[in-house]
Amino acid sequence: MKLPAVACAWWLTALPVMATEPDGLTLPPGFHATVVTENLGNQTRHMAFRDASRLYISTEQQEKDAPNAGLIALHLDAHHHVDRIEHFSSIDNGTAIAIYKGALYTASADTLYRIPLSSNTLVPRAQPETVVVNVPGRSALAFDDANGLYLAVRGSGNMCVPKNTPRDAQAQGLTPCPDLANQAGVWRFNVSKLNQTFSDGEHFATGIRDTNALAWSPDEKALYVVNYGRDRAEKTWPKLISAEDGEHVADEMFRVTQGTNMGWPYTYFDSVKHVRLLQPEYGGNGKTVVSDTQYAVPVVAFPAHVAPMNLTFYRGRQFPVRYRGGAFIAFHGAFGCDPPGFDGGYEVMFVPMDKFGLAGSAELFAGGFAGPGHEDKCGDRAAYRPVDVAVGPDGALYVADSQKGRIWRIAYAGI
Repeated sequence: MKLPAVACAWWLTALPVMATEPDGLTLPPGFHATVVTENLGNQTRHMAFRDASRLYISTEQQEKDAPNAGLIALHLDAHHHVDRIEHFSSIDNGTAIAIYKGALYTASADTLYRIPLSSNTLVPRAQPETVVVNVPGRSALAFDDANGLYLAVRGSGNMCVPKNTPRDAQAQGLTPCPDLANQAGVWRFNVSKLNQTFSDGEHFATGIRDTNALAWSPDEKALYVVNYGRDRAEKTWPKLISAEDGEHVADEMFRVTQGTNMGWPYTYFDSVKHVRLLQPEYGGNGKTVVSDTQYAVPVVAFPAHVAPMNLTFYRGRQFPVRYRGGAFIAFHGAFGCDPPGFDGGYEVMFVPMDKFGLAGSAELFAGGFAGPGHEDKCGDRAAYRPVDVAVGPDGALYVADSQKGRIWRIAYAGI
């Protein structure tokens, strides 16, 4: 099914004067940041609020038996500062985490779990229940208004080429790409059922290279995803893709309906030319426009390598009216200064949305996380890297960092 044409909004509309905040953050006038907690560790990932005083964090450990493996429970005092930290469970290596109808949902690398929340304790007493097994990779998670549970699963690699192909080899792409059968898309499940296998899910949408960012818009009653575009096209195919064009291989935000095809691995979207192009592995030359209408038009096309880690829709009442219903996106930023000179990401962007789902121009909402200079926006050199955004019950926006495990609360105090 073709995604209905949605007006595209393009990077970047800057806001007026920015105010200096803790850690060098820059925010729009009237907004101010405070540090909620710090030193949670560099494997801090996504957040889920149970209520105003209880917040849960997922982790993605790189080493077995890491000291901070599992989930993290935070207790917030009346001033929105963490006064208690508990580590629990052994579920990690995933990013998905959410609170839905009295239960905590969280994922490992291959399984989605549900932990019932039935008491006033900070750490759940119930044992995890298995919801979906045999998930073929790290997943992003969302729920709709009709008992639907969605898992977005990445593809197996940057390109769809034969296994063991060298990283920058000019290999022909596989047709059809085998990933598209069981990965690289969105699957829908019945949230009421336990012990489902991944094959029980409905194949809802396709064409995702990689994503951590999946969210349901309650106002619009629609599902959205922000996709990582492919990397290193200009290095693999230097005679076809210039370095400049490589910076325009978009990270895309899509409105996802049943049958949406987001284009990977056969195509990519150029964020400056505003067209979908054929991938070089499939005969493209950096100029070959794809006219096939099966591919979705992105709501917003961001530049390459900004690394969208998560998004959330604002339903609070604390921020000015113009923010309500819009999307906040955490951009992790490119790792390792690749390509050289690149310094996109390392910020929180805002995409205004009207009640019909029409997007306005993307705006820088919170910047300065990496540091003041160009050289700071280079992976591990960055002071902080936004990894998640969540709207708290108090209507403030909470931002998590993956470098040290710091969390900020951004609130509106008025101008």
